[in-house]
Formats: sequence, C-alpha cells, structure tokens
Amino acid sequence: MKLLILDRDGVINHDSDAYIKSLEEWIPIAGSVEAIAQLSKAGWTVAVATNQSGIARGYYSLETLEAMHARLRALVAAQGGEVGHIVYCPHGPDEGCACRKPKPGMLRAIAEHYQAELAGVWFVGDSKGDLEAALAVGAQPVLVKTGKGEKTLDKGVSQDTLIFDDLAAVARALI
Repeated sequence: MKLLILDRDGVINHDSDAYIKSLEEWIPIAGSVEAIAQLSKAGWTVAVATNQSGIARGYYSLETLEAMHARLRALVAAQGGEVGHIVYCPHGPDEGCACRKPKPGMLRAIAEHYQAELAGVWFVGDSKGDLEAALAVGAQPVLVKTGKGEKTLDKGVSQDTLIFDDLAAVARALI
C-alpha cells in the first residue's frame, strides 16, 4: 500500500487563526483537491489527520466538521479520486489526550486502520506539531509552505524534513 497522510488546515484548505468554524469558511487551497484526486488515481491512499480543538472550544459542532469532510470527499470524487480515512482530535490543547499533534496518536490510528507501518510514510503538514508527530513514529516529515508553513520554516525544521511549495508540488513529486 502506498499511504500518504495529510494535515488538513493549511495543507488542504485555507487556515485561520480564528478557526474554520463553518462550511462556508472551509475553502480549499488552489490545486489541493486536484492533487488528492491525482494521488488517489495514481494508487495512493490519502488519509487525513487533523487537530480540531474548535470542537472542544465550542466554536463548531461535530456535524459541521463532518460536513466539511463530506465536502472534501465530494470535491475529490468529482475529480475522479477518493479520500481515505480521516481522523481528528476534538480535544483542547490542555486536555492531555494522546491524539492531539504533536503527539502521534492520530497517525497510529491511521496505521492501525490500514494495518500499515508508519516508517517512511510521508506526513504532510504546515506546522511544527505536524513535523514532530511524523518524527515520533518514524514517518517522513514533509512541510508545505502554505498555511503556517512559511512561519514554521522560518523557525527552523529538522534536516530530514522535505519541503514543498504546496500539496500540488507534493503530488507531482510522488507521481
């Protein structure tokens, strides 16, 4: 299995410091939906691991989150592709859960779902927490410059981090 794991906000869709709280605010980054569809059609299983503390904070409901993911799946399907397993952490940063990135719980859940090893699997993110989660399980950290990616890069990343402009560039490299 060719498994690729993506963060959501800042990688697939535009991010906001005020959180993505509604379906109207969930806006794909140019080329990201097409990139996921191309990867899927090329035999990649594309999974998503996303922190969603806005649920714990009461900014939006689980139903709203599910509607965003349904929109993502529909947009990718319209391009002939498929989105794999989506896992999210609904907890706040102070709840001490095992799933919130930089902890690797969501990556392990995806690996368990697919009965796959994480060693060498690319995990594409835009934040330090994404990169740390990848490193914690032996996955390949991949940084995109979209979302918080430029700021993350300015603060320095580990030397084994792969860096791309956006998800479309990641797709071109893998395909």
